[in-house]
Amino acid sequence: MQSHEIDYKIIGHDVQLVEVELDPGEKVIAEAGAMIYMEDGISFETKLGDGSNPRAGFFDKLLSAGSRLITGESLFLTHFANQGWGKKHVAFSAPYPGTIIPLDLARMGGRIIVQKDAFLCAALGTKISITFNRRLGAGFFGGEGFIMQQLEGDGKAFIHAGGTVIERQLNNEVLRVDTGCIVAYEPQIDFSVEQAGNLRSMVFGGEGIFLATLRGTGKVWLQSMPIRKLIRELSPRGGNQRKESGGLLNQFLQD
Repeated sequence: MQSHEIDYKIIGHDVQLVEVELDPGEKVIAEAGAMIYMEDGISFETKLGDGSNPRAGFFDKLLSAGSRLITGESLFLTHFANQGWGKKHVAFSAPYPGTIIPLDLARMGGRIIVQKDAFLCAALGTKISITFNRRLGAGFFGGEGFIMQQLEGDGKAFIHAGGTVIERQLNNEVLRVDTGCIVAYEPQIDFSVEQAGNLRSMVFGGEGIFLATLRGTGKVWLQSMPIRKLIRELSPRGGNQRKESGGLLNQFLQD
């Protein structure tokens, strides 16, 4: 299915929202609970599927919804349609402070891999599915597990990330990243997890035992403050109590 063409603008800085402009008959799909406001003439309906395959039967829709549960997302998606006259607007916000990233899937070969809780909204026609990381190390230690989300289509999609977003273009290069800081990457990028330095660095360095490694040519998006890290640092026994407390030995002594 060809995706609907939508216009948008991103509003705000610390806690951003995206305002989508719909022509009559156009639709946008969004994560349940993400809507902030909508103008008169916009209708919405909660559905099991993403609507990318209008001929999909109930079983296919149920299977798609079940895969969303595996990634930690809600069972349903909300479909917003402009059923009025003229252009109408509907806005969506990220669930925590950070940055909204617009993605033009048509310019990215029609496919992008994103972390499993990153999806915010997209033009109708975008297919949302899951993809499995074939590397055991990435699955166990990569911060996102075996399962990532895959967005496919030829329209615009929007994902969100924690803190500041860094977009990097790799040209047959290697980039090592703190696990959990990867937001998205193009499918031709090889993602694996490798040991972080020597034994001394692993025990006392505070950077963890493993680092995510990205290899190849393509774009990657990184986040400065994953929500899991933010929650951990703000907790009463968070690793930010003492800067040197992040090492494996100090964590063991604290426990």
